[in-house]
Amino acid sequence: MVRKISEIYAEYKIMPNLQEHMLRVAAVASLICDNFNEPLPKEDIVTACLLHDMGNIIKSNLEYFPKFLEPEGLEYWQNVKREHANKYGFDEHKATAIIAGSIGLSNDIIKIIDNFGFSNATKNELGKLFSHKICNYSDERVGPYGVMPMEGRILEGQKRYAGTKHSIASGNFESLTKSLRNIEKQIFSRCKIKPEDITDETIQPLLSELREFVVK
Repeated sequence: MVRKISEIYAEYKIMPNLQEHMLRVAAVASLICDNFNEPLPKEDIVTACLLHDMGNIIKSNLEYFPKFLEPEGLEYWQNVKREHANKYGFDEHKATAIIAGSIGLSNDIIKIIDNFGFSNATKNELGKLFSHKICNYSDERVGPYGVMPMEGRILEGQKRYAGTKHSIASGNFESLTKSLRNIEKQIFSRCKIKPEDITDETIQPLLSELREFVVK
């Protein structure tokens, strides 16, 4: 079924801040694709970015960013979180996979979504698919309030998830960070732009277009 991304977000009751995160990640990836020196499956990359965190309310600490709960409020989003957990389980990655399947995404897009996440950095560094590298990297450029340098985004995530099941074990943190640095080098050695060219200002024109993006 062909639908706008905004319609999908509404159907699955995706929090506005999570929508903004996925839109920004897609915008970062789109900017990279438009300046990449080799052919890329841009539509698959953008689709994956727009849908990669669909189950993430399950892991969210809803009281961490109170302003993100408005206008519906804490109780409303707590109920949505319970609904998602009851329907998809308590693993946000599995929930996202189930949702991706229900939307009818292709296997290629589902594989890209499976390779998101800080913990997949080494696998993506060593792999050959730039669709996976670009999506992994783009996700690590977007924080809660917008685009960040990769190093700052990694530290922000480490702090936010400290003490939870999503925290990065100290033994893996440095090696995964090194892999992300190498992914950045791999991408921009083939790109007309530099990492510092990706900012909130440079992705802003893409956001309105992406809100109208059609998922096929």
